Amino acid sequence: MQMVNVSHLVEHFHMKVVSGDKGLSREIAVTDLSRPGLQLAGYTTLYPAERIQILGMTELEFLQTIPEDVVIERLSFLMSEETPCICIARNLELPKEVLAISNERGVPIVQSHLATTSLVSKLTNYLEDRLAPTATMHGVLTDVYGVGVFILGASGIGKSETALELVKRGHRLVADDAVEIRETQEGLLIGTAPDLIQHLLEIRGVGIINVMTMFGAGAVRNAKNIDMVVQLELWDQHKHYERLGLDEEKMKVMDTDVPVITVPVRPGRNLAVIIEVAAMNYRLKRMGYNAAVHFSKRLTDTIEDHDSFL
Repeated sequence: MQMVNVSHLVEHFHMKVVSGDKGLSREIAVTDLSRPGLQLAGYTTLYPAERIQILGMTELEFLQTIPEDVVIERLSFLMSEETPCICIARNLELPKEVLAISNERGVPIVQSHLATTSLVSKLTNYLEDRLAPTATMHGVLTDVYGVGVFILGASGIGKSETALELVKRGHRLVADDAVEIRETQEGLLIGTAPDLIQHLLEIRGVGIINVMTMFGAGAVRNAKNIDMVVQLELWDQHKHYERLGLDEEKMKVMDTDVPVITVPVRPGRNLAVIIEVAAMNYRLKRMGYNAAVHFSKRLTDTIEDHDSFL
């Protein structure tokens, strides 16, 4: 999880800092936002102080209906030690007395030109992305026909060489060796490469190559959803490998179940072509066509027809 503070919001959304400059380093630890209408109306129980407080036109119109001393009292209540900041939509303004309290307590008050609904939506998306749980896994992430294929396997089994062949065949590399994964929402995993090794690929016997420099900008991408996992392992003649594809195995990556296929590796097998076919088959399944189920149905119908003939 990355650390986010108020200054990040100000920079990203081009906000104006109205007061409380010394509190710009306050950390934002939750993705939820608060529109403190109840608190402004006088109900101060269960105040979510750890959230960003959003004030829009409705809240400020309400404040104009109550005495000024009550306005100052209730707005000052919002400026607790835990409150990251108060964000005002539509560049609306607060009384100067409130700004003085903000400066005294070090709680930033920032303005945005966005409408309240739009501001809430954009802030939520930004925080969910930045505060998403993260993990780093050893493997190679590629974009094959628009499908994010995460290639796993023991060291030296050929993951990077397979990725190189996929790049030569027109697909794109996302990350090699180490993949940083963020779970931005339930069921959605986004993989990226660490900055230090972005666009780099290690080929044993050759060394490190820069895929973007060698193959062009179209051969790489910075991030990709992880749609399926391909597990490479040495061929074991005593192990039963899936031949029909009726049973879809799952692998838990962080808290999300991802479809996984196990591909046995032995001399003569073209892993890049197999992964291409696996990616295309994945797309067909998501579009509603499953070749294995279709074959099974045809086989069942043939057997039933034969039995009825007898």
